[in-house]
Amino acid sequence: MLRAYLGFLWCFVRVFVRAPSGRQRFNVLGALNATTLQLITVTNESYINSTSVGELLEKIAQLGIQMPITVIMDNARYQRCRYVMEVAARLEIEVLFLPP
Repeated sequence: MLRAYLGFLWCFVRVFVRAPSGRQRFNVLGALNATTLQLITVTNESYINSTSVGELLEKIAQLGIQMPITVIMDNARYQRCRYVMEVAARLEIEVLFLPP
């Protein structure tokens, strides 16, 4: 049972502070422009999926960078899917994957 409690409190009675059950998510998917150090992010409160990655690629393309863009990703299944590869090809963004 994982709950928060005050472990070290000087008092005569032990007090437990109830923590809410469940999990609150806040996901951040980001890219860093290596030249300007600008951070581009996509956030949500559900799950990161191929749509989120496509949205990130769209945001990168909207910056209007006039040189070739390469995005380095890990091998998550939602990053290697056809949808993400089609969005990257349409936006002329090269995608490199880290080795497994």
